[in-house]
Amino acid sequence: MVLANPTGTWTAADGAALYGLERWGDPYFCVSERGHVMVQPRGDRGGSLDLVELVQELQGRDLSLPLLIRFDDILEDRLERLHGAFERAIAQYGYGGRYQGVFPVKCNQQRHVVEQLVESGRRWHFGLEAGSKAELLIALSLLEDPEALLICNGYKDQRYIETAILARRLGRQPVVVIEQADEVGRIIAASGELGAAPLLGIRAKLSARSTGRWGSSVGERAKFGLSVPDLLASVEALRAADLLGELRLLHFHIGSQINDIAVLKDALQEAGQIYAELTRLGAPMGYLDVGGGLGIDYDGSRTASAASTNYSLQNYANDVVATVKECCEPHGIAVPTLVSESGRALASHFSVLVFDVLGAGTLPGAVPPAQEGEALILRNLRDTHAAIEAPDGGADALQEAWNDALKFKQDALAAFRLGYLSLPERGLAEQLTWACCQAIAARLGALPAGSAIPQELQALPAALASTYYANLSVFRSAPDTWAIDQLFPVMPIQRLQERPDGLGSFADLTCDSDGKIARFIDSGQVKPLLELHNLRPGEPYLIGLFLGGAYQEVMGNLHNLFGSTNAVHLRLKASGGYQIDHVVRGDTNAEVLEAMEHDPQLLLERLRMASEAAIGRGQLGISDARRLMAHLEASLRQTTYLQPWA
Repeated sequence: MVLANPTGTWTAADGAALYGLERWGDPYFCVSERGHVMVQPRGDRGGSLDLVELVQELQGRDLSLPLLIRFDDILEDRLERLHGAFERAIAQYGYGGRYQGVFPVKCNQQRHVVEQLVESGRRWHFGLEAGSKAELLIALSLLEDPEALLICNGYKDQRYIETAILARRLGRQPVVVIEQADEVGRIIAASGELGAAPLLGIRAKLSARSTGRWGSSVGERAKFGLSVPDLLASVEALRAADLLGELRLLHFHIGSQINDIAVLKDALQEAGQIYAELTRLGAPMGYLDVGGGLGIDYDGSRTASAASTNYSLQNYANDVVATVKECCEPHGIAVPTLVSESGRALASHFSVLVFDVLGAGTLPGAVPPAQEGEALILRNLRDTHAAIEAPDGGADALQEAWNDALKFKQDALAAFRLGYLSLPERGLAEQLTWACCQAIAARLGALPAGSAIPQELQALPAALASTYYANLSVFRSAPDTWAIDQLFPVMPIQRLQERPDGLGSFADLTCDSDGKIARFIDSGQVKPLLELHNLRPGEPYLIGLFLGGAYQEVMGNLHNLFGSTNAVHLRLKASGGYQIDHVVRGDTNAEVLEAMEHDPQLLLERLRMASEAAIGRGQLGISDARRLMAHLEASLRQTTYLQPWA
């Protein structure tokens, strides 16, 4: 397979442009002259690592692929950029309040990730958001800063509420957000039982509509939040219980990955007015939580498409600050501390999943040797191939040859069904047909630039695309590509200085037809195939999946019992190079079996007994039985993914 117009010099910069690296990767990823992806964990503050060399060195530390590499410096840099954007906006608009963010734990609950965010965000009193009891326990154990907020969202039973009330006595700042009308009664009852109250927030259902995949998660039919009548009733219930003085926060959420900034502006105007009215009703307030939704530009198009955003981080901060100020000033009320639950925007960039390609399925392109007495259909196909390779003839001649090849192939299939063509002869017919396709594609690529190519032939490169077999599970490592058609940047991390040889898609290790990656970014569009290189014998072909640090690990499952991958946390050293802070070993086969309530030792014992019985029947030698058991025992200790034989 070849790409169209293969002539001319190809450089690493061409490779970067092909995969959009300079659009979605800035400022963390670029390409070297060697054609390797480079990682700049501190953005434009300096310092870089060769991703290919890094992977090779980590493999030398017995960390096999697929491998999740987490760059903690990127996580810290994302925090700095978020706070920096709000600080600039606050200064620009003369805003009298401040910004104080939280990280939604649901976005990535991995211990080292949450710990790093808490540590890096300490100087801003950065907090956490919990949506379940388990996440509340994580947040309570990690947030020691008495000024950091702990936003308590999600469904809440009595124990959840009482835990939050008691945690306030530990010096924490849990804010119990009322998201369902019936939670008010439980909060009042728990406060009376304990003789203490939590800090309270209330979530409003806004009429403002969102866009994109999560657009339906807001409005009157939203899963969480109170309608205006319920909100007013809750305020009066809190007033009657003498708890209105604890109502400090208004919260709203208009969906994940907001792609259009206009949607946010409408929501902010509505929420700002509700905030002012709550103040007028006697609640002290002080915080406005604009929720999550701060999007990232997956495809680099900077548009309002589902995989992009038509605004920058600074645009987002400017609109939040300016709109809230405009809502408060006419009412003569103090502006609130601004809170956001930006998870995707913080965590997406900091991890890169690197996997290797095990092989590729390609269509046969060689012309098989002619045999004596071949059927007429086969001879016709050979003549068609010879005509394609003749030096004369333009696009029209190629179109005619394409039509002939397809007709002869159909004739071959009909003859086979009627018993006039043998199976080997049918195989020759298919091989000759694909040889014709390959020859036509090669001729198309050699046509002068600007040549008119018939529409049918324009789709020929896609018909010749290869399937690259990837050493990963989509359901484990990139479940959103399967579940919600999420687009992630996927590209080779090496050989970018070489022109790709053709088109392909990826099939994973699972026995599931959905286990594939067949949607790729294309500057605001989606393409079903990716430009890839031919595999070289004995040389690994490394692929990176980028911007997957949010949700993918926590949403992954054990389909076909493929478990978590090896993961490593690292950061740049001041003296150059990098240091590894944490290594997280992926699941072994024994661990995933135990997760499904299988006892690995019992399985081994059953197989040992079966081998003894086979020895007794003379079907299995003792040495082979020993080898079998050794393989089984080793497999239990090893990762669930394929490994080079050692």
